[in-house]
Amino acid sequence: MPRKRKLLAQLSALQSSSSLPPFDALENLNTTPYGDSSPKSSKYFAIEKKNSSQLEADFFNQPCISLAKSFLGQILVRKLPDGRELWGRIVETEAYLGGEDEASHSKGGKQTQRNAAMFMKPGTLYVYQIYGIYFCVNVSSQGEGAAVLLRSLEPLQGLDAMRELRSASRKGPAKLLKDWQLCNGPSKLCQAFGIDKAFDQRDLTQDAAIWMVPGHDLPGEQDVVATTRIGIGNRGEWAQKPLRFYLRGNRFVSVVDKKTEREMAAVGHFSCS
Repeated sequence: MPRKRKLLAQLSALQSSSSLPPFDALENLNTTPYGDSSPKSSKYFAIEKKNSSQLEADFFNQPCISLAKSFLGQILVRKLPDGRELWGRIVETEAYLGGEDEASHSKGGKQTQRNAAMFMKPGTLYVYQIYGIYFCVNVSSQGEGAAVLLRSLEPLQGLDAMRELRSASRKGPAKLLKDWQLCNGPSKLCQAFGIDKAFDQRDLTQDAAIWMVPGHDLPGEQDVVATTRIGIGNRGEWAQKPLRFYLRGNRFVSVVDKKTEREMAAVGHFSCS
């Protein structure tokens, strides 16, 4: 078959003389060095890379106080039904230690339909309602019935959507909220991120509408203020335990404890400014 042999010869000559790379090199054009075969640029792989960066089960599986501190600087992400994403840096938390903690919803080890999420695996959301109107969101940790309350966020992305959600939740004429007012409190945070009872018992490591990703420039111990929790009423010694943690100097924190900050500065935890 002369014609077929002629075509094969022409193709072979073209491949050997052309400046184009051989076929096996073409297959490797989109790979990264050192044998990584994932493409350098593809929206599909970019999505996988983003998802792979989210905080996984091992992160949440730590003691309550440790988790409350570790949350500081991490980023909460909420994907709205219309596809918009809201991002906020966690700047204030409170630890609730479970059975022995008189201020905890699970004090005495009591498990109810309402607080069931506190007894689920670390990373489970516990959402409850206060005053019959507002919601607060917690994340379960190690320890029977232990969970961390997310108190305040520093808004990073989707601020216009946060304002819309906050306005829809408020009565009376809508006043334009400043950035620092959007998420500086547990119920404000839930309003701004559209978090309600439907999020109770969801898994932060599996859910498509809410998750966490690692923050950058995480704080050191010297940047963290440990002080008393807020609004827990008369709970004896538990009302005085330093189980609220916040980033010193961050204007998105709900309540600053200047007395504790002065005391910490006096013993050299950080410089007074």
